[in-house]
Amino acid sequence: MYDLTSIYRAASVADAIAALERDPQAVVIAGGSDVLIKIREGKLAGCRLVSIHGLDAELAGVKVQDSGDLDIGPLTTFHNVTFDPLIRTHVPVLGEAADMAGGPQLRAVGTIGGNVCNGVTSADTASTLMAFGAQMHVQGPDGWRVVPIDDWYKGVGKVDLRPAELLCRIVIPKANFEGWTGHYIKYAQRNAMDIATLGVSCLVKLSADKTVCEDVRLAFGVAAPTPIRSHTAEDGVRGLTVAQAAEQIGDLALQDINPRTSWRASKEFRVQLVKELSGRALLEAARKGGAQV
Repeated sequence: MYDLTSIYRAASVADAIAALERDPQAVVIAGGSDVLIKIREGKLAGCRLVSIHGLDAELAGVKVQDSGDLDIGPLTTFHNVTFDPLIRTHVPVLGEAADMAGGPQLRAVGTIGGNVCNGVTSADTASTLMAFGAQMHVQGPDGWRVVPIDDWYKGVGKVDLRPAELLCRIVIPKANFEGWTGHYIKYAQRNAMDIATLGVSCLVKLSADKTVCEDVRLAFGVAAPTPIRSHTAEDGVRGLTVAQAAEQIGDLALQDINPRTSWRASKEFRVQLVKELSGRALLEAARKGGAQV
């Protein structure tokens, strides 16, 4: 049994927002893969829930906007992110990252919106969305606002959601994925159903002859209290050959990270992972883009 006081099943986004206005202490539940665990552990014991499960018509699915930007509904499950044709065509690395979250059961119910709304630095899709410069479209009592993902994370377990607001769209601008290829590496103690010890997502835009990194984006999970981009590394390898960039990117990234020691790994080990995995992710992203590596 789960220790909760009540659950209100919203009929629409507007209805959910109204319910949250009436009860500011209520907790939003979608797939439930995070919230139900917290209730069972006692962290949310006795809570009141507002369920948005079932609002797929408003909050699920992937589409391309008239502008060419990619629009991802936050209720889209990890499984559906991985296998969506538009994801596979335009941002396959995001699908690859989603496919590393938990096991098949979790991926069938867990949602990409929940993965970024829980504010956890180890979230498998978070670093890739950071690399893509995603925009978080939020709706609340005062209407819509757009939060760049660089400003989304406010601390451990905290994101920029104001009272009675819901994340309603995750948008990846066309300019941030067109011509880019990427690769995500999750380092964990086990190959399946484990939380990342470190996650690194690297995007590369190559020159016409596929030898030079015209632009690079590098983002991490569990390298700091929140998912982060390494702008120092990006700036430092831009314009270098693929081989040169792969050799230098890991050392440059050390200037931006701030990992901690936990029972999963020491700070020193995570630093070593950043140094090693950054170059590997860049090389694989470049290979996917046609580079001979």
